[in-house]
Formats: sequence, structure tokens, C-alpha cells
Amino acid sequence: MTLTVKPIPILDDNYAWFLRDEATGMTAVMDAAVVEPIADFLAAEGGRLDWLLITHHHGDHIAGIPELAKRFGAKIAGHAGDAARLPPLDVALKPGDSFALGESVATILDSPGHTRGHIAWSFAADHALFSGDTLFAAGCGRLLEGNAAEMFASLAAFAGLPDATRVYCGHEYTLSNIRFALTVEPDNLALMAYAVKAKAQRDAGEPTIPTTLGLERAVNPFVRAKDVAELAARRAGKDTFR
Repeated sequence: MTLTVKPIPILDDNYAWFLRDEATGMTAVMDAAVVEPIADFLAAEGGRLDWLLITHHHGDHIAGIPELAKRFGAKIAGHAGDAARLPPLDVALKPGDSFALGESVATILDSPGHTRGHIAWSFAADHALFSGDTLFAAGCGRLLEGNAAEMFASLAAFAGLPDATRVYCGHEYTLSNIRFALTVEPDNLALMAYAVKAKAQRDAGEPTIPTTLGLERAVNPFVRAKDVAELAARRAGKDTFR
């Protein structure tokens, strides 16, 4: 395992993610929505940026990429099938492709539902999954361009990854997601314990991310949905939950 991952909190509740392959020193930022906070973070980490990686086209995940690429001389990698909505790609990837950040290698997973052109990045040897806005801690993304069947399949695509896989998602939605999850499974003991832990983390000013796939299998009502219809009903309930 050679991959170091650090959060870069940005905007109201987004995370960009800093990745460094310790074997080679190569670095990347996943979903760079802004410029200056990320540039400041990079300066504190040595000032190197080799790659800007993308999960999907929304502005709160890509708006800072063109300027950061220019400033640091970084290359850009994203989904070939959604290239028209992304900054110009140096490497256009398809689901199933591999991407090497030094000696840390990711497999590109198709993960539509939130958007049609969404991908996730699985660094399996490092037990790291960058899920963008597909899978959140105790939640999943809104079905803005896709549908429940696509989201169900996307979440199922993570099923082969081990419980120890750390999930680096795009937003700090955890407390709201837990509140909704408790309406679905009010007697879920693992979920109750997670609610206490997550609140303590946020009260201390700490991120709740990364979560793990093992934890999500125990507490996440969307991961735990038995079929597409159940996921669709739960997603509709979350859409109106306050």
C-alpha cells in the first residue's frame, strides 16, 4: 500500500481529495472545485500536482480544474463518455480501464445514477474507493440524471470490494443521512452507534469521511435496499426529508 489520502474541505460541505503515491511522490487531486484553497493545500504539501482526477461533471467537482492544471502543469483524467461536459482531458478513461498514479493503480468503475457520466475510482491494493456523489456515508446521491435501477447497479458494483475499503466521497452529508436512515431502520444498533460517533466527530470539527464499505453495509439504507423498488422508495423519501 503506497497511497496517502488527505481531505481538502471546500465550499459549504464538499471534499476534494489529495492523493500521493509514496513510492514515486506523484500527486493528484480528486474533484477540484475551487482554486485557492486547493493551491494553498498543495503548497503546504510540497507544491507538486501531477494529476487532476474527476468523478463527474458538476461544477462543485470540476470548476477549479482548468486554472489548477495551468498553474501546476497537471494533466486531467476523467470519463471518456462524458468528455464533452468536462475540462479538456489528457487521459480519457472508460469503465474497466486502469489508471496509474505512480505505483498506485485505480480501476475505473461505472457508477451512474446521480449523473449519467459518473465514474468511481477504486485503488484496490490500497483499499481506497473514490465514490464521488454515488455513495455517501449512510446515503447515496440524488437521481438527477439517472434512475433507481442505475443507482442500484452502481452500488452493487462495489459489492466485490472488501469491507476494509475506505470510501472517500464528495460531501459531508453524514449527519443528515443518518437522521434519515434512522427513520428507515430505527432498531439498527450499528446505525445507532454510528450516529453517536459521527456527531462526536462533527462536534470536534473532524470529518466523518472516510467511511468504510463494511460500515456502509451495516448502516446505509440504500446499500441495504433489497431491490430497485426499495431503493427508489427510499431515495424518494430522502428527497423530501427535512
